[in-house]
Amino acid sequence: MRFLRNYRVGISAIILLTFFSCSKKEEFVSEPISDYIPLQTGKYITYRLDSLVFTNFGSNTEIHRYQVKHEVDQQITDNLGRPSWRVFTYIRDSAGTQPWVPNGSYFITPTAQQTELIEDNLRVIKMHLPIREGFQWHGNSYMPDEPYGASYDFSNDIDIENWDFTYDVFESEWTYRNQTYGDVVTVEQQDESENAPVTNVGNYGYKNRSVEKYSKSIGLVYRQYELWEYQPNPSGTPYTTGFGITLWMIDHN
Repeated sequence: MRFLRNYRVGISAIILLTFFSCSKKEEFVSEPISDYIPLQTGKYITYRLDSLVFTNFGSNTEIHRYQVKHEVDQQITDNLGRPSWRVFTYIRDSAGTQPWVPNGSYFITPTAQQTELIEDNLRVIKMHLPIREGFQWHGNSYMPDEPYGASYDFSNDIDIENWDFTYDVFESEWTYRNQTYGDVVTVEQQDESENAPVTNVGNYGYKNRSVEKYSKSIGLVYRQYELWEYQPNPSGTPYTTGFGITLWMIDHN
């Protein structure tokens, strides 16, 4: 009987030790969002920007190229009474030969669990804790129905508030157009399309593509945001409506 009691105690000790060892291994401590969206007065990032536009009543496709600079101004209070940071934007020609021209502003509001960006009265949750591969959140949950309806006659944005933002890939190094960035996390937001690029002019087509990449200690280094819709318009001229931007970092302080 003594042997049996000792045996049971031994088994119990092993089970407890295994439980605590597994718990310790499964413990996950997230990096702070501030590592990937650092905010301080005077910080700036300069980007190359390719803007996709549809002209001549949607019958022509053009790419307009610029440089843009995002510069953190100062800490303020947002309309909900929360500490926030104001960011000014500037624009110039793609070669950088002309002076910077003011181009607007937006606000970044960090909270305990997430960081929000508010621009043109649209609020997006850019990052959310924990920063872990596969973690998802509804980044556009504050978006109204059809947020671009006043400017574009398309249906792409009807379900935009339900997009799943996901931490997809963590890379020690990532290169785009001869620019290399270190410690990059990718936030996949949406990737769906039909007949895009348009190869069958007689069929409807559309594209929703949204993805961002953040480099540790720097901030946003790449963004693609493209929403457009093609209408074959059998009774008239086919047309495309929507917009797209692709930007990537070329300088920062």
